[in-house]
Amino acid sequence: MSQHSSVPDGPGGSPVEIDITTPHAARVYDYLLGGTTNFEADRQAAQHVAKAVGGIDNARADVRSNRDFLARAVEWLATEGGIRQFLDVGTGIPSDDNTHAVAQRVAPESRIVYVDNDPIVLAHAHELLKSTPAGTASYVSGDLREPDAILAEAAQTLDLTEPVGLVLVAILHFMRDEDDPYGIVARLLDALPAGSHLVVSHLANDIHTDEMSELSDRLNQTVRETFVLRDHSQVSRFFDGLELVEPGLVQVDEWPTPRPPVPGAWQPRFYGGVGRKPALSS
Repeated sequence: MSQHSSVPDGPGGSPVEIDITTPHAARVYDYLLGGTTNFEADRQAAQHVAKAVGGIDNARADVRSNRDFLARAVEWLATEGGIRQFLDVGTGIPSDDNTHAVAQRVAPESRIVYVDNDPIVLAHAHELLKSTPAGTASYVSGDLREPDAILAEAAQTLDLTEPVGLVLVAILHFMRDEDDPYGIVARLLDALPAGSHLVVSHLANDIHTDEMSELSDRLNQTVRETFVLRDHSQVSRFFDGLELVEPGLVQVDEWPTPRPPVPGAWQPRFYGGVGRKPALSS
């Protein structure tokens, strides 16, 4: 029989019921990041899954490299890209370097909309709403598979006639091919003006191929979510029609500054990149 835990109220004021016996990807990720929003089932799942990549230290290095990429990409958008609006879909459990915290350190007037469909993220959404007085941070309960609903809700906070930073970090590998992930990303980008940027990170299946094949099997046998790992060319397709920011789509620890490979060194198993939507040709 499943056990449930009632966790703090979400923005709507109602307690959120959480199944604590079934491993959950967001809570496993939180555990690997050193967070506390996880349960014994999630910790056991993390240990089991980590065996595919050489142990828990390597798994933690992977998720930390991905999280650090998020912070660097948002900081770059707020500085070099001049972005003051962010739409972060698949937000995950709050950490200490959420999109609004990074963006508003650079530009306190930045506006951020977070989107997630996970009850435990909803329960902790108050941590995502601690905006500066000059800016805004809001939370939308929504599913990436419903982009039009996300855009309608985001428009309550963001001006979609001005450039937006669309953040899809560690979310697209939860989208099966039959969900049409490329079409969904294209639909979101179509609604945003020139000068908007797309940030993507994605688990790879062509880095340490054998390990990643085993990782995929362990993930899909252990947690309730479905994972679809993709290779470099498949992840690159999310940037079709965009101008890739240098150094392009790379392993996340190499963005924005590529480093020469070190034989035998640890390599993060995430690809990451940033693309800019160009103006239409006349």
